[in-house]
Amino acid sequence: MQRVFVLDTHKKPLNPCRPKRARILLRAGKAAVYRRFPFTIILKRVVEPDPHPLRLKLDPGSKKTGIAMVNDQSGEVVFAAELEHRGQKIKSDLDARRALRRSRRNRKTRYRKPRFLNRTRKSGWLSPSVQSRVENILTWVKRLARFAPVTAISQELVKFNMQQMQNPEIAGVEYQQGTLAGYEVREYLLEKWGHACAYCGKKDVPLEIEHLMPKSRGGSNRVSNLTLACRPCNEQKGRQTAEEFGYPQLRRQATMPLKDAAVVNTTRWALFECLKASGLPMEVGSGGLTKFNRTERDLAKGHWQDAACVGKSTPTVLKTEGVKPLAVKATGHGSRQMCRVNKFGFPRSAAKTRQKVIHGFKTGDIARLIQPTGKYTGTHEGRVSVRERGDFDIQTVFQGKKVKITSSWKHFVNLHKGDGYDYVAAA
Repeated sequence: MQRVFVLDTHKKPLNPCRPKRARILLRAGKAAVYRRFPFTIILKRVVEPDPHPLRLKLDPGSKKTGIAMVNDQSGEVVFAAELEHRGQKIKSDLDARRALRRSRRNRKTRYRKPRFLNRTRKSGWLSPSVQSRVENILTWVKRLARFAPVTAISQELVKFNMQQMQNPEIAGVEYQQGTLAGYEVREYLLEKWGHACAYCGKKDVPLEIEHLMPKSRGGSNRVSNLTLACRPCNEQKGRQTAEEFGYPQLRRQATMPLKDAAVVNTTRWALFECLKASGLPMEVGSGGLTKFNRTERDLAKGHWQDAACVGKSTPTVLKTEGVKPLAVKATGHGSRQMCRVNKFGFPRSAAKTRQKVIHGFKTGDIARLIQPTGKYTGTHEGRVSVRERGDFDIQTVFQGKKVKITSSWKHFVNLHKGDGYDYVAAA
């Protein structure tokens, strides 16, 4: 069962407690809510700390990262979360900004002499879209270390062989007949095709690697010609191509670039060095070991389950009953853009500085609205958008529909300060 983090009066982490125990402490007035996500309480009295050491385990991915906190002695998964990154959003925003700037410069008729190229990048530089992935993980490692007695970190340090993905026969037969022959290609295909048959969409069934263009008709072993299929679909397709079998759209999906694998390869050592700088003991494990641990413990495929199985320190028995991961999505802290632009890239209004914090609130905070009158009379919770004049908007659900309610700031109570992440609490 997912535990509740506990802090003492000096904000030192104690042993996480069960939700029932947290409710008893809150009702008795012996504790107060310190943070909503992840849910943390702080005690109002001094206690003698006796924390049990916990291990924070990470399964970094290109789009999502699995996080699990495990008690190595008891095998209990104390906390689990799945962190969704925003690297693609950052890249699209930078592409849009570059296009607008280039368009504006090209419309100038005055010649401008080229400037000397004196910009340099420090060693280990990563692009903003990739660096954000590392920063997201580091943020949550530091955050969880403040709320729980974390004494060690485990990270999956997987490496994708890009050349083998493009051409499995590049190093000859001996290279393919090793103990890991075909493993990386298969794992990449499982992730790419969502662990489901590409033809009928069935999941939780044995899947076979299948050629879109059959080898008997000149098809290659390149990853762009490979997909996954269940045995019935594979046998029914036979020597037909994917187009002849009635699935022409698979060709486009199969030729997607290997950017997800490239992101993992690019950031794995950068993340390791940053985690090592924290001073906590580090353990690394391969993707093959993670899959072996998860299979041996009969756990379902998932980001947080993979994280719980990272490394040789994984307990023989993992207690995952009742664990419901916290879904975390990186959203950023807003935009530095001072005014919006039109489709031609020119400002639609005058640039002006604005006050971010108004009456103790800022856009993105999670707040409670106690609406005294009107159509939406009652209590509502959601994300708030602030205005300088004092009328705030809140996005919430009313009678099963998403609505936006406008009310005075005096009717709002701040529950969780905006921290650049969106949350979906476990039900």
